[in-house]
Amino acid sequence: MSMTDFYKQLAKTELHCHLDGSLSMEVIRELAKMAAIDLPDSDEELKSLITAPSQTESLIDYLKTFDFVRPLLQTKEALQLAAYDVAKQAALENVIYIEIRFAPELSMDKGLSARETVEAVLVGLQQAQEEFGIVAKALVCGMRQSDPALTYDILSNVVEFAPQGLVGFDFAGDEHGFPPRHIENLIRKVQELGYPMTLHAGECGCPNHIADTLKLGIKRMGHVTAIHDQPELIQEFIHQGTTAELCLTSNLQTKAAKTIEEFPYLALTSAGAKITINTDNRTVSDTTLTKEYHLFRNHFGTTTSDFLAFNQNALHAAFCTSSEKDFLLEKLAKLYAPFL
Repeated sequence: MSMTDFYKQLAKTELHCHLDGSLSMEVIRELAKMAAIDLPDSDEELKSLITAPSQTESLIDYLKTFDFVRPLLQTKEALQLAAYDVAKQAALENVIYIEIRFAPELSMDKGLSARETVEAVLVGLQQAQEEFGIVAKALVCGMRQSDPALTYDILSNVVEFAPQGLVGFDFAGDEHGFPPRHIENLIRKVQELGYPMTLHAGECGCPNHIADTLKLGIKRMGHVTAIHDQPELIQEFIHQGTTAELCLTSNLQTKAAKTIEEFPYLALTSAGAKITINTDNRTVSDTTLTKEYHLFRNHFGTTTSDFLAFNQNALHAAFCTSSEKDFLLEKLAKLYAPFL
């Protein structure tokens, strides 16, 4: 068995996966037909439009790729298909639990309400769960650079969907221009809604953004790349019981980590921090969890036992219910037993 086949067979979990950055090429073509948008006939040319270069100039440069997908996700039917597609992709590489995040604001250009976008995504996730047995939940993102009043209106109006699979909130977008301190009041208001929150932090070379996020009491963070040379901050990260959502390929593309040595995996794990492995954007970064596991093995010597531990970390930090966690942790242990 090849190592790729081996890693594909391993049960996996994913906490950090963006809907609009993870659509399959097949579904992108279908969405374009639905939206009457012309696409290149060549798959190679289409891939160049939906995949970021292996080396971009910055996070902002990387995010430009999403502009292409935005017009494709402006109807309930499109969002339902997109959510189903991403959960299906995950299930086909043996992901047993996934949280898929998206920003309703980016699908409200043609009149959809925030509630309609969330409802559509949850229908798609439910369809994938029924067909493939994966447990798939939704996270709703606020965009850091948007009007805070609009963002709060969106987030406060979708909490009613929590019983149907909306499990938490996130803030994404331009971290450098809109750091945690800049949107602190908004974050605190969203926390008062009573649902868990994760936050993109430390993806733009600013360890103080991680420190500020810790002060807000947020127990999960996306990327945390800038923590790699901050031993005191790592200790505080551990002390707070925070879990890192690491995204290796994405961080190297955006130059959040300029070299593999700047990626925080070894610094965090050697100190005893809780980490998880994620794709961030399956299509934009041209990756899968299977590819990510292979990269971790090649770069860091990550073992099967390590992967089990990181998946256990993910389930403990997941925003699903306690009963779902117990079920998934037991399932995970059984699925890893033959490989250990």
